[in-house]
Amino acid sequence: MEEKKFDVQSLIGFILIGGILLWMLYTNSPSEAEVEPQQETEQVEVPGNTDANQPPPQQNQTPGADSTALAQARERLGAFGYSASLPSATENTTTISNDVLELKIDNKGGYISEARLTNFKTFDSIPVYLIKDGNASFNINFTTTDGRTLDTENLYFEPEVTQNGDNQIISMKLKVSENEFLEYRYVLKPGEYMLDFSIRSQGLNNVFNSSRDINMNWQLKGYRHAKSISYENRYTDLIYEYDEGDDDSLGSGDLEEQEDENITYVAYKQHFFTSILLTDTPFSRGKFTSRNLVEDEEIDTVYTKDFAAQLPLELNGGELNYNMNWYYGPTDYKILNDYDRNLDEIVPLGWGIFGWINKYVFIPFFAFLSGVLPSYGIAIIVMTIVVRIVLSPVTYKSYLSQAKMKVLRPEINELNEKYKDNAMKKQQETMKLYSKAGASPMSGCLPALMQIPVFYALFQFFPSAFQLRQKGFLWADDLSSYDTIAELPFNIPFYGDHVSLFPILASIAIFIYMMMTTGQSMQQAQQPGMPNMKFIMYLSPLMMLFFFNNYASGLSLYYFTSNLITIGIMLVIKYVIIDEDKIHAKIQENKKKPKKQNKFTRKMQEMMEQAEQQKNQQKKK
Repeated sequence: MEEKKFDVQSLIGFILIGGILLWMLYTNSPSEAEVEPQQETEQVEVPGNTDANQPPPQQNQTPGADSTALAQARERLGAFGYSASLPSATENTTTISNDVLELKIDNKGGYISEARLTNFKTFDSIPVYLIKDGNASFNINFTTTDGRTLDTENLYFEPEVTQNGDNQIISMKLKVSENEFLEYRYVLKPGEYMLDFSIRSQGLNNVFNSSRDINMNWQLKGYRHAKSISYENRYTDLIYEYDEGDDDSLGSGDLEEQEDENITYVAYKQHFFTSILLTDTPFSRGKFTSRNLVEDEEIDTVYTKDFAAQLPLELNGGELNYNMNWYYGPTDYKILNDYDRNLDEIVPLGWGIFGWINKYVFIPFFAFLSGVLPSYGIAIIVMTIVVRIVLSPVTYKSYLSQAKMKVLRPEINELNEKYKDNAMKKQQETMKLYSKAGASPMSGCLPALMQIPVFYALFQFFPSAFQLRQKGFLWADDLSSYDTIAELPFNIPFYGDHVSLFPILASIAIFIYMMMTTGQSMQQAQQPGMPNMKFIMYLSPLMMLFFFNNYASGLSLYYFTSNLITIGIMLVIKYVIIDEDKIHAKIQENKKKPKKQNKFTRKMQEMMEQAEQQKNQQKKK
């Protein structure tokens, strides 16, 4: 057996390799001066806030430690290369929260990367996020004096967290030097959805190129939060205030663009939740864009609309100085109205008299009812009963007019037959009959017209009532969304993939009501040029059935209850209050009395007589 010999060369090789490894470990280990800034790059949080999902902080060297890195950063970013070489140039976030709102703010860009409403859930029990996973961006685009065009969303801010009493403050600074910077300052107060926000610069008057525009761009894609994305999308909109109090919106088209001047706030409303940017110093102008992201509601189910706003910032003495606010919270009329900054206009209550009725009648009345009654569904029913009782005199006037027309119908038919070849004479004699009897077909229409403001106001009120969100009643688990009694294995255009019961009940009630009000009208011959009443009687309930299948069940509950009560009131009027024989006797008495015509009736009759005379003269010629 061959004896193994000691290999000196192998030993020397192993010693050299070990020495090299030790030398590499020693030269690459951080010094004490480098360890301290590395520890500062870890996520900064207000005491009590944690974020276990944050990635480990990256190691960065200070400018003094690595002049080469600083030089390279300055070559790319100019003066702002300083910020890229600081320990804060990481992907870390800073978290602040109160009892209603939690915000995470990125070092990169200095803007909010997450905004969560802690007291609300989506329709499928997921926390409500207004900002998450890059659906929003906030950027200031500017040009420097050395000709560089930069975007703050690509630059690193240095965070600093402080407390002022119960207020949590985050200062995000984009630095040129230790004492020269662009600062975003956030102040979150206890229990508030609105936080103070300011943009200011210090020592950048020689950095900003004042001859070029500085534009602030805010973009957000609205997350879906409701069961019906099409219904939620109908009430998702961009609203802005301009010219010290006027407001406008972009509508609900596939792509809407608009520009205005003197902008004081911009709101991205996602039906029941809203993100708002407000400013104390109006922006000189604003360019707004809204893009619909739902082409197929079976496929496009994550986002509703994509909003964007471009707003110019103006330098004052070479520096930026804007005091603003962010609002991330519910589209609740009371909360928004309490800020006294015209934010209640974000809630679509209707224009003119319709909005007035909602603001001063239905909102406070419903708040009172929902505060004393055990269920929001019962509150809707009670409010409907009260509304119908208040409008019952109008219903009585309308039905009384119909009763008079019914009594006069035999005589009207005689006139139609007698003057069937002379339309002008027939119209004259019919008007004389109405005048003598004290009846008019318009007297039945006017009471109905008087009810339209109330009906339209309620049509606007229920889809905007935040209190109804996720509040159940009977088989409906959410009065702000559609109720479901059956799921369909297919989708019906304009109807959906489900069957809602409240719209069916409301449609049946509307059909019965229209049978009572138009059934008598259909007995007479169809007048030329008049709408087909039978067609309308069948079409209206059918439209209700299809249109309201995806609407809020609270609105369908109101219409069902309202029509049910109206039917009851009309039955009482017909069989208890109104006696058609007495009406007929009174009409006959009125016909015997000399009737003094009003100016309008007399003028109309004179015009018709003149027209008939001209017609007769033309026949003679």
